Amino acid sequence: MPEVPDVRFLTVAEVAEIMRVSKMTVYRLVHAGDLPAIRFGRSYRVPESAVADALRRPIADAG
Repeated sequence: MPEVPDVRFLTVAEVAEIMRVSKMTVYRLVHAGDLPAIRFGRSYRVPESAVADALRRPIADAG
C-alpha cells in the first residue's frame, strides 16, 4: 500500500487567524488560485505548508 504523506490541513478560520486577515480574504485567495486548497463538501481546507509558503512570499507594493 502506498505511503500517505503527513500533511496537516487548516480550516479557513485557522488560516485567517494565522495570516491575520478576514475569512473573506482567505476565500478570495483560494478562489484566485493564490492559495491552494482542497474542498471537502461545502468547506475548504488549506495545507499548512501552503500557508507558510504564502507568508514567506514578498508582498507586492500596491502603490
